Amino acid sequence: MKVAVIGASGNAGSRIVNELISRGHQVLALARHLEKLPTSPGTTAKAVDANEVTALPALLRGCDAVVSALKFKASDPQHLIDAVRAAGIKRYIIVGGAGTLEVAPGQLEMDSPNFPPHVKPEARAGGEFLALLRKQNDLDWTFISPSRFFISGERTGQFRLGTDQLLVAADGKSSISFEDYAVALVDELETPRHVRARFTVGY
Repeated sequence: MKVAVIGASGNAGSRIVNELISRGHQVLALARHLEKLPTSPGTTAKAVDANEVTALPALLRGCDAVVSALKFKASDPQHLIDAVRAAGIKRYIIVGGAGTLEVAPGQLEMDSPNFPPHVKPEARAGGEFLALLRKQNDLDWTFISPSRFFISGERTGQFRLGTDQLLVAADGKSSISFEDYAVALVDELETPRHVRARFTVGY
C-alpha cells in the first residue's frame, strides 16, 4: 500500500513509518519541518502544515490509507477528516490517547484523581476527535488508544488488544512501547478488524 503518515516526525509517527517500510509499504511522510522527516528508501517526505485547508488534500490524493499521528490540540479534527474525504481515501487510522479509556464502569482514565492536570486538555481534545469520528458513515476509520504509559522501548511483537477499557498487566502497570504500538497499527492496516471502532493496545 501507499500510506500517508501525518505527523511522521513524532515519537509515534516515526515508529509507524519504520514499521510500514519494514513490511514493504510505500510511505508519504508528512510534517511541518522537512529536516525532521525520515529519508529512508520507500519514503517520500513532504513538509506541510496539516491545518492548511487546500494543501493537505492535494498531497494525500493517490494514497490507499492515511495515518494521523498529530497532537489533538495542535490540529483540527474536522479539517483532517474533510481532507481525507476530499482526497478520495476511505481508510483513516488515528493515533489516539489513553485518556478516553475506562478504568472502571463509567469512569474514564482522564477523570481519575492521579491523571496529570496538564495532560487533560489534550485528552479531552482526543475524546472530541473520537466522538466526531463516530458520526462519520463514509470513512473506514479506526482510533487506536495506547496504554497509560506510551514510551520508547523495544519491538517485541507481544502485546494484548482491548476495546474501551484500559489494559493493565499483572504487575499493575499499563504501558506500550511506541515500537509495539506501531506493530499493532500496521497489523490493523493490513488486516482490518476494528473498522469504525476504537481499540487499545498494551502489555
